[in-house]
Amino acid sequence: QVQLVESGGGLVQAGGSLRLSCAASGLTFSRYVMGWFRQGPDKEREFVAGIMRNGGSTDYADSVKGRFTISRDNAKNTVYLQMNSLTPEDTAVYYCAARRGIDIRRPPDEYEHWGPGTQLTVPS
Repeated sequence: QVQLVESGGGLVQAGGSLRLSCAASGLTFSRYVMGWFRQGPDKEREFVAGIMRNGGSTDYADSVKGRFTISRDNAKNTVYLQMNSLTPEDTAVYYCAARRGIDIRRPPDEYEHWGPGTQLTVPS
């Protein structure tokens, strides 16, 4: 059974940093593209960042480019999202997701496995 479990969310003041982790089990992690998505209050789930199977290529939403960094450790079956210069607009539930294939930036319904999410709150 595939499981993705996010951790590291919380409350951070504007301008602060946080690192999310997502531990995967029940799948051959290195064969999956990994992505981070988020869903803010009254918003649709949106792509945040993604990383290729070997970590050699990444992609970011324009809204986080230059502030967020995605990385992965295939030996630990874990993907990370380092978030810097946080703003209230980053407040959302953050989800990690996994998909086979070679494309990173795909709609949520093309990602096969999802974690339950972790809440990030950046007060205004």
